[in-house]
Amino acid sequence: MAALPSLQQLRYLIALHEEQHFGRAAEKSFITQSTLSASLRDLESTLDVTLVERDRRHVAFTAVGDAVVLRARDLVAQANDLVELCATARNPLTGNFRLGVIPTIAPFALPSSLATLRVQYPKLKLFLREDLTDVCLDRLLASALDAALIALPYDLPAGIDTLPLFDDEFLFVTADPKLGSAHSPLPIDKIEPEQLLLLEDGHCLREHAIAACGLKSAQTNRTLSATSLITLTHMVESGLGHTLLPEIAIAGGVLSGSSLYARRFTPRGPARTIAFAFRKTTARREEIVELGKVFMQSKGFTGALRAKTARQARKPAAAGGAAR
Repeated sequence: MAALPSLQQLRYLIALHEEQHFGRAAEKSFITQSTLSASLRDLESTLDVTLVERDRRHVAFTAVGDAVVLRARDLVAQANDLVELCATARNPLTGNFRLGVIPTIAPFALPSSLATLRVQYPKLKLFLREDLTDVCLDRLLASALDAALIALPYDLPAGIDTLPLFDDEFLFVTADPKLGSAHSPLPIDKIEPEQLLLLEDGHCLREHAIAACGLKSAQTNRTLSATSLITLTHMVESGLGHTLLPEIAIAGGVLSGSSLYARRFTPRGPARTIAFAFRKTTARREEIVELGKVFMQSKGFTGALRAKTARQARKPAAAGGAAR
């Protein structure tokens, strides 16, 4: 029988591929650079192939090296899933759980849900990482996360499954009292694309908002964009344009202290879908389903959310009127 590479060797190879530097890969793996180099040479000897071309300044993976890394990621992830299967069978929702969350969800969905989790599952240690969707999905595939709270639709890579939780409606947000103070919903075809401010490229919320309104990215204001929803609301309050914000953000207080108006659309507003993403091979699927129930039952996702946003849609967030 041919000799097989070890999981540790594959982990070192993955680390080198991610860092593209022997020193950083060794540091990330908590070993010396000489140990990393020796391990990879042994791996190449075992496989009888060159995976990495080396010189003093550069690391270049061969074509077969790149292909091996892809399979190595799957093997390491499946090995981790095997260990988790046994651990969760003994004690579900205990121990460590690594959850990724995108920035347009984290500040608004987490507070009440985490409070509920602490009460219902006191032995669960939730490690959170806030990052963009593509980074969260990459970390999922690399088995660095157990699940990620993301927004759909999104072009998911192979090997990722989702558990939809709820629809998060978009509201029109403006500083203009003529547009914002009307009690009736706003016809969605009344939006002027060139006046629409959105998050910068890379945030899925930007693409969701554009697609939801039937617009094209080039139609929107690309000169001005924001890196966060807080910055976006400040830009709108300064009179630079209008925006679309998700309902959970408004219910979570993103407009608190501002004089902005939030107004619903007609017909019923466009929405994104909040969902858990996870590896199809994960052994923690049942735990993720239970976590989904907690997120759905927590205060932030009940009917109170819709009631609160409905009130805010009928009046400005601050009593002083719109900022001009």
